Amino acid sequence: MTTGLLITLIVIIALIVLVPLFIFMRVYTHDSKQKEHSILRNYPVLGKVRYITEKIGPELRQYLFNNDNEGKPFNRREFEFVYKSAKYNNRMIGYGSERDFNEEGFYIVNNMFPSQHEEMKIDQEPKIRTRLYQIDNEKLFSRKEHHAEDELRPFYLTDDDAIVLGKDTVRKPFKVKGFIGQSAMSFGSLGDHAITALSKGLGMAGGTWMNTGEGSISPYHQKGDVDIIMQISSGLFGVRTTDGEMSWELFKKKSEIDQVKAFELKIAQGAKQRGGHVDGSKVTEEIADIRNVEPWKTINSPNRFHEFNDTKGLLEFVDKMRDIGGKPVGTKIVVGDEIQVENYVKAMKELDIVPDFITVDGGNGGSGATYYELAESVGLPTYAALPLLDDLLKKYGLRERTKIIASGQLVTPDKIAMALSLGADMINIARGFMLSVGCIMAEVCHTNNCPVGVATTNPDLQKALSIEEKKYRVCNYLITLREGVFEMAAVAGINSPTKFSREHIAYKDRLNKAYKVMNYSHTS
Repeated sequence: MTTGLLITLIVIIALIVLVPLFIFMRVYTHDSKQKEHSILRNYPVLGKVRYITEKIGPELRQYLFNNDNEGKPFNRREFEFVYKSAKYNNRMIGYGSERDFNEEGFYIVNNMFPSQHEEMKIDQEPKIRTRLYQIDNEKLFSRKEHHAEDELRPFYLTDDDAIVLGKDTVRKPFKVKGFIGQSAMSFGSLGDHAITALSKGLGMAGGTWMNTGEGSISPYHQKGDVDIIMQISSGLFGVRTTDGEMSWELFKKKSEIDQVKAFELKIAQGAKQRGGHVDGSKVTEEIADIRNVEPWKTINSPNRFHEFNDTKGLLEFVDKMRDIGGKPVGTKIVVGDEIQVENYVKAMKELDIVPDFITVDGGNGGSGATYYELAESVGLPTYAALPLLDDLLKKYGLRERTKIIASGQLVTPDKIAMALSLGADMINIARGFMLSVGCIMAEVCHTNNCPVGVATTNPDLQKALSIEEKKYRVCNYLITLREGVFEMAAVAGINSPTKFSREHIAYKDRLNKAYKVMNYSHTS
């Protein structure tokens, strides 16, 4: 061995030993002297393992440690349902349910004599051209699959079962042949790729609607041939003057957009019962222009509308919107207790002004950004809120004059059937559709760092989301949901999802006692 080679080896060995030792000593010294973290002061270097584990803890739990029925807001079974529905139009499982049947919960009441397929009232025309994945070869570490053109039945309601908003109140009622639509998701909370994919996919499926969220209607909401419900919140985005006041002129212009079929006044939403929030990093110049606000500045909407202060003012505002816009107007609320909702319904009766629809967002609803305490503990969950509102509307003889739209974790056919049984006429879904375009529940929606390009306006991150690919998944997921709910209706012995009622749902407690949910609210 030459002297030069020997020296080289010695230097390499020295570097291998000394460099890590030097780094270790630097980190050790830094950790032991810093004052921010107690663990690191007592256990330099080693304490970093705790922080690393804490950082990757959510991912470890989601992928390795949670069982199929754990994980919030959606467990692995629910996540897989959306994923398989969107890719394969498939609802099949093997071996049986993993639900813990000893726990309390709602159940659909089956009929001893289910409805036959030919007895079901379903409009299956026109067929929908889409793409589904087909698996060619699946192994432990790989899966080969390909896209294939396919044709799916749409599972629309028949014309006589179709839901009509504003039938007797406006010049242009909104007729809906599907009972499931996209809940409010703004351009800004979601990026343009996600909004465009959703718009196109929903348009392909037909018979549905897309709620713009409070950020106003954007060009991306209009990319697909889908009916739109434009939401207006206390921030008045899209219909505000430069000083933040309501502009009836701008509202009139929005109402003249053919795709806009209805308007929704957001009084509250389940995850935040106050004004909306968008981090400044998401407020691009384009978004600022659409909302008529300053770019790159955090948006916090007022906690409530300045235009009215009570239920009387709210209902008069609804009536004015209908008169000027000529299209249906509804309100989005979170049910806090029976007294407040009864005051709202009583005011409808006294003024003879009834919103064309009332969206009930459960306290378990989602949001792109909210505060911990609001998401965790404010507002009744969807299943508790629905029968309360339904009963109050019946008590005052107003149930036939409005429709109830339910939202809040209703991402599978069984949960949708339960909501319909508890009083809903229509269903809003937000996070389910986010999952269909690639959401992996990273729970960083509020940071603008969504790793799959869904809840971000960052162009580099949005590259992950292929519009032409994801639009088919949105379409497939929606069709799969409608098919599943029709299947639930058949099992319940009815011929249409519009026939679900309290007699089709039961509640089982932890003592295994079952109850019919006929008088769920105190007002019945």
